[in-house]
Amino acid sequence: MDKEIQEKVNLWLSNDYDEATRNEVLRLQKEDPKELSDAFYRDLEFGTGGLRGIMGVGTNRMNKYTVGAATQGLANYLKKSFKNEALKVVISYDSRLHSREFAQISAEILSANNIKVFLFDELRPTPILSFAVRHLQCNAGIMITASHNPKEYNGYKVYWEDGGQLVPPHDVNVIKEVNKITSVKQVEWTAKPELIEMVGENVDKAYFDLLLPLSMNPESIKKAKKLKIVYTPLHGTGITMVPKALKMFGFEDVVLEEAQSIPDGNFPTVKSPNPEEKSALELALKKADEVNADLILATDPDADRVGIAVRNAEGKMQLLNGNQTGTLLFHYMLSQCQQTGKMPQNPFAVKTIVTTDLIRRVALDFNVECFDVLTGFKYIAEVIRANEGKKHFVVGGEESYGYLIGDFVRDKDAISACCLIAEMAAHYMVNNTANHKLLTDVLHDIYCSYGFFKESLLSLTEKGQEGVAKIKAMMDNYRQNPPKTLGGQPVVMMKDYSASRSYDLVNGTNELINLPTSNVLQFFTADGSKITVRPSGTEPKIKFYFGVVEPVEKRKDIAEVEARLDQRIETLKKDLQ
Repeated sequence: MDKEIQEKVNLWLSNDYDEATRNEVLRLQKEDPKELSDAFYRDLEFGTGGLRGIMGVGTNRMNKYTVGAATQGLANYLKKSFKNEALKVVISYDSRLHSREFAQISAEILSANNIKVFLFDELRPTPILSFAVRHLQCNAGIMITASHNPKEYNGYKVYWEDGGQLVPPHDVNVIKEVNKITSVKQVEWTAKPELIEMVGENVDKAYFDLLLPLSMNPESIKKAKKLKIVYTPLHGTGITMVPKALKMFGFEDVVLEEAQSIPDGNFPTVKSPNPEEKSALELALKKADEVNADLILATDPDADRVGIAVRNAEGKMQLLNGNQTGTLLFHYMLSQCQQTGKMPQNPFAVKTIVTTDLIRRVALDFNVECFDVLTGFKYIAEVIRANEGKKHFVVGGEESYGYLIGDFVRDKDAISACCLIAEMAAHYMVNNTANHKLLTDVLHDIYCSYGFFKESLLSLTEKGQEGVAKIKAMMDNYRQNPPKTLGGQPVVMMKDYSASRSYDLVNGTNELINLPTSNVLQFFTADGSKITVRPSGTEPKIKFYFGVVEPVEKRKDIAEVEARLDQRIETLKKDLQ
């Protein structure tokens, strides 16, 4: 075993660590040296989703000591950033194993550092935590969650005073402070209970008071009595807020998928609680056919992302991907803002660089400025904050099923998204000449107006220390030896976000990319295809995003055009493997 790893292992076998932890380290030493090495070969780092990892002993795992070090580092950074202020932090947590424990530990350590803590009395969604930071006038917030990761994972998201996740320089600076915690003796473990205040329904009410005014067409909901919705929280926090929100909007026929409505960190009915995966929605799809539902809404464990399925023209439930749902939602919000006279002055929308460019075309058609940001909703929040008082945010989103309407939350919000998606379905159902229009019809109309954009994602998982090295080697190779052609088309532009440069490969020129540096590469071909390559910031994966486009004039041509686009994507995938 590497000397540095062995030193870490020896430290965790000292009496500074509790007996259960020491016994587990000894067991791994004896029974699973490879797992032991993976548990200690590095320290957990903040990525696009903050601190996230497999639960267990070790510096590379989520446990009371890594959570403790992160919290102490955060406390130290807060003291440096807000000198002579009475510091306040709010903490929430999801349904995962040990989430409540990690939240309590974090609260105790912060209180030991003389920081006032608002701790939710029960599990709550991530968007409620984001909202609570500003509502309770806190300096920071902590959300204990690993979002949609498998049950073995947990995580620790830190939010700044604006309610958004940490962005540069705060993310790097917090890590620096965390890295200074080289001993558990540096962590203030002795709580001051008088500084910990429980919160709950008072924050919920304040959120709901701001949620309802987001409705664009309450009259459509009143007319759409036939709209039937199946909702599943996938054993997560959504059950605490989404049914109440839908009822408040006026939806009366909401059927819960009961087997998935009980919060459970083991996620017993799914392989992975990820609404991007069809398997996670199997029970909801079955329920939808049983009750003849029009719409399925499925939120992930911390209820910041939502997957949907809709009844199509053939009478079957059809899953929509994140780009399709995002396109529909952006189009609905912007068109209704325009039609109802609710379009604000200097409106803008935000999407990530891996999200469909169809959204940009829609936004520009409504004379709405559209910002592109790096992957990670924290960058959408950053743009909102930068434009406060100058421009008005309407809608934001990313292809991985995360959306935000309005700016009182500063992270993706599946609660508001569920309400507006349901309203959108209701509106199109009752407001057209045929007296019934499906969301799939609306999507096809958008394709005919702006072009058929088709996207696909390929993820390769490379676990452990060897996997990290392999992913790095792949990125290095693409960067040093970029492809000259892809899908039979010349590559005409490459964007390297780590170098912050965009290279015109036809003219030999290059220009600055005005975004933070990130380990992302994009290749653009002569026929308009876009291929993005990036390592995941939250999982041991390298991701390939493929986007192709072709004009389409009539709905009857959509199937034929889609077949051609699918073939182009498959050719691109083969070229990159």
